[in-house]
Amino acid sequence: MVSAAYAKHDGPADERAALYAAVLGFMDDTSVKVRASLAYGLLHAETAPHLVMVSLANDAPIIARAVVQYSPVLLDVDLLAVAKTSGVEVREAIANRKQLSAKLIRALVSFGHCQITLSLLERGDIRIPTDVLERLTAREGKNARFRGRLLRRPELPALCRLALVKQVSQALGNSRLVKGAVSPARLRRLMGDALDNSTTLLGELEVQERRSDFTLGLHAADRLNTRLLLHALVNGRVLFFADCLALLAEVPHNKVFALLGQGSRVGLNALLSQCGMAPALRNLVARLVIFARTADLSDDISAKHFIVTALTRELVVEHDGKIPDELEQAFTYLNEQNVKLAREAAQGVMPAFSEQSDKSLQLPEATRIESPDSAPRLLALSAA
Repeated sequence: MVSAAYAKHDGPADERAALYAAVLGFMDDTSVKVRASLAYGLLHAETAPHLVMVSLANDAPIIARAVVQYSPVLLDVDLLAVAKTSGVEVREAIANRKQLSAKLIRALVSFGHCQITLSLLERGDIRIPTDVLERLTAREGKNARFRGRLLRRPELPALCRLALVKQVSQALGNSRLVKGAVSPARLRRLMGDALDNSTTLLGELEVQERRSDFTLGLHAADRLNTRLLLHALVNGRVLFFADCLALLAEVPHNKVFALLGQGSRVGLNALLSQCGMAPALRNLVARLVIFARTADLSDDISAKHFIVTALTRELVVEHDGKIPDELEQAFTYLNEQNVKLAREAAQGVMPAFSEQSDKSLQLPEATRIESPDSAPRLLALSAA
């Protein structure tokens, strides 16, 4: 075959020129089979003539699909030109190329073909540009199929991930199955707590990776509220908590860490005052910081429960049961967390108790009865 001979030729230049002329002649053949054979012979060749492959890429779809997917000599500009004038099948073939540039990915997504975009999101061997992921999050965030594939992308920006988690939370909250099983008030608390937990966890991971866009984005969206700061502190997300304070107070991170680790209550109050907190609230947060220095709040549920309980009791005693208005939101949040933490701490009590209990308190072994025509059977109660 001429195309295969040209692709593998390493002889004299005049022979190569003759083969090239023959390839050009077959390129104008009226038979699709002839042109397809030509494309097949040059499909994977890095020495294939660029002019010929561009022409074949604009040929009949049955030829163009193979050429745009496999030919290594086609440039991005060639593929973009083909994609603009071709149908969905050829664009799908381009999306299946082994390597795709950011420019090609942007173009393919911009056409708006659902299946092509989903196939690109499923590929773990390519990196999708951040601006494309942000656009897809805003455009397709309510679509469960897109949400799942977007959330699996490791390069998905944290703010996009949080937006998708919020969409998941809303979808669960609107589900008839969930709404029928959980009371509205408790469902709101559960979803709100889950969203706060996701936000602070993402914030902690972003600070660990030395990325500040997440905290800046929350601040720009006015999401750095008292509840979120308390949630970060109660759950041991200290890096995120410190990053938020540094941003709000406009203080260097090292100074914030020093105050949180060893600063006096006066120093902590001064830092929290620069964050714009009211006196009663910053006094509460300062106490919580000092309590938190004695325990690992990231893992120890019992320690969390003890600290939140101690703090709420102090507030009740100090204010004689009349919590000020400026502390009402924080106190309500701490009470909600205390109930949740008490339940989580209690989950390990009964298993631990049963492991240490006396044998006399354990159930007797099942009684076996002999059957004349079979092996011994266990005596059991009939089904209710």
